[in-house]
Amino acid sequence: MSERPSPLLGWPGAVEAGWPDEGVAAHYGDPMREQRALATSAGLVDRSNRGVLKITGQDRLGWLHSLTTQQLEGLAAGQSAQALILSPTGHVEHHLMLTEDGTSVWLHVEPGTAGDLVKFLESMRFMLRVEVADVSQDFAVLTTAGPAGPDLAAGLEPVTARVSPGPFGTIDLIVARDLLPDAAGELVRRGGQVAGMWAFEALRIAARAPRLGLDTDHRTIPHEVGWIETAVHLDKGCYRGQETVARVHNLGHPPRRLVFLDLDGSADRLPAHGDPVELDGATVGFVGSTARHYELGPIGLALVKRTVPVDATLLAGGVAAAQEVIVPPDAGANVQVALRRRKIM
Repeated sequence: MSERPSPLLGWPGAVEAGWPDEGVAAHYGDPMREQRALATSAGLVDRSNRGVLKITGQDRLGWLHSLTTQQLEGLAAGQSAQALILSPTGHVEHHLMLTEDGTSVWLHVEPGTAGDLVKFLESMRFMLRVEVADVSQDFAVLTTAGPAGPDLAAGLEPVTARVSPGPFGTIDLIVARDLLPDAAGELVRRGGQVAGMWAFEALRIAARAPRLGLDTDHRTIPHEVGWIETAVHLDKGCYRGQETVARVHNLGHPPRRLVFLDLDGSADRLPAHGDPVELDGATVGFVGSTARHYELGPIGLALVKRTVPVDATLLAGGVAAAQEVIVPPDAGANVQVALRRRKIM
């Protein structure tokens, strides 16, 4: 992550975000208005705290294909994808948003994780014709969202790379860091509403899109949070952690599942990240992300045990929460299992 705070923190009304998004704005004075603009028209979000990598060399796509969960060998110039890097035992270590521009692969990752990713990639280069560079100090991510987001970002200069679509229909523009204010200013002149991370996160949660490090932990496998549908190609060849993915997909079920929380609006607080999720006095999971949505009210994501009944009302950090299924209890193997109601394993 860049050690420099974003220049957009100097814009009127900007308030800096807390963990894990230090260095960029939480909001610019009116987070609900910012949310509405992102959801219904067009807006831009400064995500310049994210790590940016550039991978060059003739073998780059085949090499990334062999290391990640995604089919990348045939990625054409201008195409984008999500991919995961797993541990040998199949736990998620990195979530990548990437695009190929014809000569390079550009990717961005969670704040503070680029250094570890570069170390891993460098250790796997061997004799292949690839070069890996952490360019986070020189390039930044600026995200547009909303129904008019594509028109807002069309033909914007200067844009080095474009990752589209993002996890919930966003467009991630990779721009030179010293040109970030100019690019953001042009989007505002085109009619975009500048929005902070509070607005972005509320819409991400409402879209049921998990975020690494917030809605996951060191034990998370792809099936648990729905990344099988978006970041894993089930028919590709061998990669690190594939055995776990294949075993769960063909023979078993993930031990936990991501759920959407409709939190009690009468509570005067939101559950904190990591707070326990409880059912009948027993801890059955943990709270991931939470936010106040401009229409839905207080919402969140949580990772709970697979056997938690789908219709049970939960306590999330002491706040009552109805749950909605994101990952079904029978995710994984084709064999369906009958779960006894109210049983906690």
